[in-house]
Amino acid sequence: MNGYGAFSDDFYMNMILTTEMELPKGRESILHFFEQIRRRYPNLQNFYGREKNEFVLEEEKEAGAYRWVSTESKRVNSGAVNPPSADAADELNRTVLELVPYELSVSPLDCESLSVMFGFDFAYRGNHNEMLADVVGVAPGLKQFSNLPYGKVLSHEPAIQFSLDEDCRTQCRVSFESRTNAYQVRTGDFGEEQISVYLTVRRYDSLGPDENYAAEYDRLVSLGRDLVDEYLVTSVLKPLQDAISLR
Repeated sequence: MNGYGAFSDDFYMNMILTTEMELPKGRESILHFFEQIRRRYPNLQNFYGREKNEFVLEEEKEAGAYRWVSTESKRVNSGAVNPPSADAADELNRTVLELVPYELSVSPLDCESLSVMFGFDFAYRGNHNEMLADVVGVAPGLKQFSNLPYGKVLSHEPAIQFSLDEDCRTQCRVSFESRTNAYQVRTGDFGEEQISVYLTVRRYDSLGPDENYAAEYDRLVSLGRDLVDEYLVTSVLKPLQDAISLR
């Protein structure tokens, strides 16, 4: 995984556990959970609240590589930005999932979904939508619209979602995020902002009696890595990287 950073300006890997029931809201429960995280990862020292019932513990960001953990009313999240190795991302995410049943009373029955997201950001000063249209393409039935007078592309964020098992409980979604707006297209004044590519592998429904969160995370990560290695790198990441370097 540490090689993924070679295909984008920034690479990150996030874990998202969404629960059916709300997480404990008590001060003691939340603080104790984050204290257990900090004991295992002393560099995660910055603790703060963003909105009601949303709390974050993270490392310093100055070096451009950091790890973080957060809780919301019905979600537990963690991740690593520009991790130096596969272990640096996986270890934290797995630790969080090992702790939540005990520290936050999240049983396997309480799982609405468990997701692993591979994210890739590309810095580009230009029309992100045109870039994505050129590299990823436009559906044949829609392509003629771009030939209309004044038909500059103002929004193009394609996405595809497909099943990875017979009962459709394990799914993958590949999506894109442009940060170009109509004002920038009209004026030609583009800042250097990030084009984002996301590949998310998600498992829906409660875990079975013989399953646990950490093992399910490992399964999803394995599926995600295979999809990134076999498809995303050659079909999206490398072509996008090459196109940006030529403009």
